[in-house]
Amino acid sequence: MAATQIETVSTGADKAKLAAAIVLAVGGFVAFYLLGREGALVQWGALIVGLAAAVAMFALSESGRRLWAFGRDSWREVKKVVWPTRKESIQMTAYVFGFVVIMAIFLWLTDKTVEWVFYDLLLGWRK
Repeated sequence: MAATQIETVSTGADKAKLAAAIVLAVGGFVAFYLLGREGALVQWGALIVGLAAAVAMFALSESGRRLWAFGRDSWREVKKVVWPTRKESIQMTAYVFGFVVIMAIFLWLTDKTVEWVFYDLLLGWRK
């Protein structure tokens, strides 16, 4: 069996940074609603400053650094993907649409056949 590693939030300082990020984000939203009388520019400015400070504080934490590293690694992997050409995409889309049309006709014919068997042959409700 493979050994698994469990990672937790490391230090008290890191937890404090995450808590500060949450407080800054909530503070930005509170400022947005409390500054409603000051005008839209001040209101939105307070929200953007609060959220930007929260993002900066989160980026300084260990969780933020790991998230940034994950994003960098993910972008590297996306660059390795061999994307289909336009012609291949159009062909596969046409295959899917063709299959959907064929299945729709098949299901419609099956429904009408079952309807005919039950209502006309077995029950005799239609004439």
